[in-house]
Amino acid sequence: MVMHALSEEKATVERLLLGAEKIGKLAEQEAQLAEENSTVSDNVIELIKETEIARMMLPKKYGGPQTDLKTLAKVVRKVANYNLSAAWLTYLYPLHNILPAYLPPSGRDEIVNQGGLICDIFAALGKAERDGDGYRISGQWDYVSGVLHSDWVGVGVMMQLPDSDQPEFCLPMLKGSEVEIVKNWDTFGLRGTGSNRVIAKDVYVPMERILRLDVAEATRRPPEADYDKDYPFYHVPFYPAFYFGFAYMAIGGAERILKEFKELTEKRVRLMDGVRESESPRSQRVLAELTTEFHQAEALMEKYMDLLVNYEKNGAETPMAEFFALRTKAVKICTEIAVRALTTLGGGALYKGGAMELFLRDMIGVATHKTSLYEDAVAAYGKQVFGFDGGVRG
Repeated sequence: MVMHALSEEKATVERLLLGAEKIGKLAEQEAQLAEENSTVSDNVIELIKETEIARMMLPKKYGGPQTDLKTLAKVVRKVANYNLSAAWLTYLYPLHNILPAYLPPSGRDEIVNQGGLICDIFAALGKAERDGDGYRISGQWDYVSGVLHSDWVGVGVMMQLPDSDQPEFCLPMLKGSEVEIVKNWDTFGLRGTGSNRVIAKDVYVPMERILRLDVAEATRRPPEADYDKDYPFYHVPFYPAFYFGFAYMAIGGAERILKEFKELTEKRVRLMDGVRESESPRSQRVLAELTTEFHQAEALMEKYMDLLVNYEKNGAETPMAEFFALRTKAVKICTEIAVRALTTLGGGALYKGGAMELFLRDMIGVATHKTSLYEDAVAAYGKQVFGFDGGVRG
């Protein structure tokens, strides 16, 4: 029985990774189109759905495979080998399917059974007014990745709820049809993520569709006693579990950059001395250093994931600032690999449309996300190491 379960689990992982490769290859073929349109195509989105990847983190009662966090990391890394914008969405769509898992059962059933994709923005920029058994939500939010293809939008709001004596951080889940989308995503990198602006004007949201993020963070549990004890997200710190995929995008992208660097170096002959660059200690040394640095990033995230999945076994004592520092250091290493690879290759790597140029821009885009900011992370972790509160969510 155990062997059968392990075999079935292995088959599920292999199927999802095969789907991830298909998504990545299609996104790479359409990369220039995504650059022009500031979004991946409907074809890529449909493949994310068809491969079951969009549903891979749903609780199993809703018919999904309910895979673990390390499987999601492998999927994201695989897509990132081909295209980082597609990896961004291939991470966020299944990730956002965990949000209903923290809602009351009626809200959870409504959203999951509708079957659409979910996007969100945590920035608490909205306003809420009580209206009967729910709230009217208004506000404007930028950077809402994947909103063009989503049926649900979670938006950050500080809310004063009836059973709380102070405002708390919440994520009301709005229907996509109830908000206005402003296409303002015109960026240096990650153009295919379609991270546009959302405007809500007096949108009614019932209580069962208001995710209490502060409660989810504090309890790591849904709001009912009889819940699925095997659901992986109920046993890990909320924000570190929500953010880990950005580092795996960087790792997948760096892996591709190393491959491109090696291939381009093998073909390169320097005009100044006629030496084939693959035979020169110059590039041999660079590739060796970049590869060992890449393994450092991998090891940091292996440590991160072990701390994450064993969080409760370890007494729930790993500081949030430690997660932040490990993750951002991995992203920093991968970004520096991309920069050094391109500057070592020289001017021939600058031309638009090549893999090196696109991956470098997108890697820098990953590094600018608020969950990837290295200086913020080490400042918080330094406080934590000296016994002060790091002041971060992870």
